[in-house]
Amino acid sequence: MSNKSIFGLVIALVVIVVGWNSFFIVEQTQRGLVLQFGKVVRDDVPPGLHFKLPFVQEAKMFDGRLLTLDTTTQRYLTLEKKALMVDSFAKWRIANVQRYYTATSGLRSIAEERLSRQLESGLRNEVARRTLHEVVAGERDQLMADITGDLNESARRELGIEVLDVRVKGMDLPREVNRSVFERMSSEREREAREHRAKGRELAEGIRADADRQQRVILAEAFREAEEIRGQGDAEAASIYAEAYNKDPEFYSFYRSLQAYRESFSSKSDVLVLDPSSEFFKFFKGAQQP
Repeated sequence: MSNKSIFGLVIALVVIVVGWNSFFIVEQTQRGLVLQFGKVVRDDVPPGLHFKLPFVQEAKMFDGRLLTLDTTTQRYLTLEKKALMVDSFAKWRIANVQRYYTATSGLRSIAEERLSRQLESGLRNEVARRTLHEVVAGERDQLMADITGDLNESARRELGIEVLDVRVKGMDLPREVNRSVFERMSSEREREAREHRAKGRELAEGIRADADRQQRVILAEAFREAEEIRGQGDAEAASIYAEAYNKDPEFYSFYRSLQAYRESFSSKSDVLVLDPSSEFFKFFKGAQQP
């Protein structure tokens, strides 16, 4: 190979290397900046193809997506000095690329370590201003909003990070006090259960007494009405009998005697001791001759 060919190959190689180091690409999910001798000369470079001075300037890319900081469970004290174990996480992303690079050297591990310390400090302050009930249930949403606002302000100022949300994954009491709290809650629930049972028994007794009273009243009213109806029926029957008797007294007397005979002699084992000449047997006697 001739010297001219070697020279041309070297020139082409230099052009390729210079061209390769003159352009860089920023992805849609990235945030970029350009350094010149370690100093930031361009920050927040938009996505696309960009030019830089080869070997003089350097392009740095950072993840611009929404990231999650998952902290370890920490112990905090409430306003009444009760210990509480809190497990939380934060959603964050880069807001100011230059400040982020200056504060963390562009390392996510450093950013999350410092953000974790700020989150822990914010949680400690907010929990210490509230009672256990307020932290767990009463003001939980307000607690998260306050922490998010304070953490976002400090993180923007110091780290160039925007904190979008802070949430608590779980809250629990320390293991050493779980048992005593459980026993106290159990005894309170048992006391409430006894009170409810006593009120239930009292209410049931009142309902039974009222039902018994209503039963007696209903039975008395029914008996009174039955007696009235029975009396009316007896009076009507007596009236009918009297009317029938007045129409044919002799036949009525004969009919009544036949009913008496039928009822008296219905069983062979019945025994009657009567005087044959008594009025009861008057229809067994033959008719008297005139």
